[in-house]
Amino acid sequence: MNATLITGASSGIGEVFARRLAARGRNVLLVARSEEKLITLCNELGRSNSIRAQYVALDLSLPESPARLFEEAEKRGLTIDLLINNAGFGSFGDFSKADLARELNMIDLNIKALVELTYRFLQPMRERKQGAIINVASTAAFQGVPYMATYAATKAFVLSFSEALWEENRAFGVKVMALCPGVTDTNFFEAARGEKPPARASQTPEEVVDTALRALARGKSHVISGWINRVMTESQRLAPRSLVTRMAGRMMRGRYDE
Repeated sequence: MNATLITGASSGIGEVFARRLAARGRNVLLVARSEEKLITLCNELGRSNSIRAQYVALDLSLPESPARLFEEAEKRGLTIDLLINNAGFGSFGDFSKADLARELNMIDLNIKALVELTYRFLQPMRERKQGAIINVASTAAFQGVPYMATYAATKAFVLSFSEALWEENRAFGVKVMALCPGVTDTNFFEAARGEKPPARASQTPEEVVDTALRALARGKSHVISGWINRVMTESQRLAPRSLVTRMAGRMMRGRYDE
């Protein structure tokens, strides 16, 4: 049975991906740590859309989790033809004062788990010469972001990694794309223990997901969600990187330098 696998699916962008794709008649395998939320969402999607909605409650930052998830999908007879690596989190503040264990855990989830899941599910996609992978990056991927140093660096990795795989796999009929949202109306800032920017600077998760699905259909290597985000990101390329980083630091310092 063909299915879409979505990590970080219990809320925010991941949940909206699940809702949008289920509405299109796609079966889904949803992954997050919160089993209760996943059960509720799967029951709702299955009733509303006449699709098969399944879940796996798993902490993907643990070293053994990506392999367990791949094995579970195979055990259930699922052919994952769309993988959405959405699970991740951020942090704010002066890096020298950060909780080191939390920073390393962020790298484990945002990078290591994403790479392993991409590797494992990419192999059968290439054999079938069909499939797609969306890796959720961020507009923070395009420059160093003081007081979000580790998070921005993980997303820079995701962007570079995804663009390289886009080129490697075009000949095999497999699409790979990095999704780069800006500030989005989710629980990201609460989970990252940071101050949320003004609402006017935010997009809804629905806007981000719709942008992603349109861009994937066009075979893009990456997409920046929101025209303001696109203008800001493109304009940064015209300025020296040191200047861009200093400006970002000036904006962030008052909020997160504790």
